Amino acid sequence: MKRVNKLPLTSQCHHWTRLGEVPWDLQKYWQQRYTIFPYYNEGIYMTPDAWFGVTPEPIANQIARDLGSIISTSKTTVIDLFAGVGANAISLALATAEDGSTPRWEKVIAVELDAPTLACAQHNATLHGVADNIIWVLGDSFKYLDALLTSPGALEDDLQVDVESTALFASPPWGGPGYSTDDIFDLNTMEPYNLDKLHGAYRSMDHALYLPRTSDLRQIARLVPDGTKIDVVQYCVEGASKAMVAYLPAAGNEDTHMES
Repeated sequence: MKRVNKLPLTSQCHHWTRLGEVPWDLQKYWQQRYTIFPYYNEGIYMTPDAWFGVTPEPIANQIARDLGSIISTSKTTVIDLFAGVGANAISLALATAEDGSTPRWEKVIAVELDAPTLACAQHNATLHGVADNIIWVLGDSFKYLDALLTSPGALEDDLQVDVESTALFASPPWGGPGYSTDDIFDLNTMEPYNLDKLHGAYRSMDHALYLPRTSDLRQIARLVPDGTKIDVVQYCVEGASKAMVAYLPAAGNEDTHMES
């Protein structure tokens, strides 16, 4: 598990400028490109798979603001566990404290398993002026978290964090677009990582889960003791709900609000 400073764009990285260049199954997403990245024409790069799961920039910006306020200010490091092509990591790196100028996070770490996707993220972060403000990790985020908790000394210095002052953000794959057909989405069926897998890996730290908009709220509520209040926020673009985020406290901290 190592930090990577700059990966080259590959043949899997694309900046499509004409509809005829775009595979048919991605054309409806490409036609929403300015909603996803308002500055797409500046040279945003995407991998084909990224179009299915990228967080639209307006939502990523709002999540970054909400995460910074809901999570205690004692948390100064944030880890984006599924960085994708960088939308959330970029917004987290751009987020400021209440004074509007001080960075909200002292350290932003972005983890991505796929090298071409991470190359796109680094390129896109460069366009936004924050590539050097993010620590990029090519690897499995579950293995990275396990190392943080069980053998932190085996990690490079830049990848070591104080767990007590760290928050997590996860925008996992939802198993493709089929989730949108369910009136209430069963999070136990989400692939390749279901709700129990995600929460089980993250429960030692405050964490935010980016989930399908129709996710079963009862399943989310069961993650915390009865009577515990948590924030679950629906995020919309142009009046249409796109996703929800559940902001969950670390195990053992459920009896207090996440902001302290």
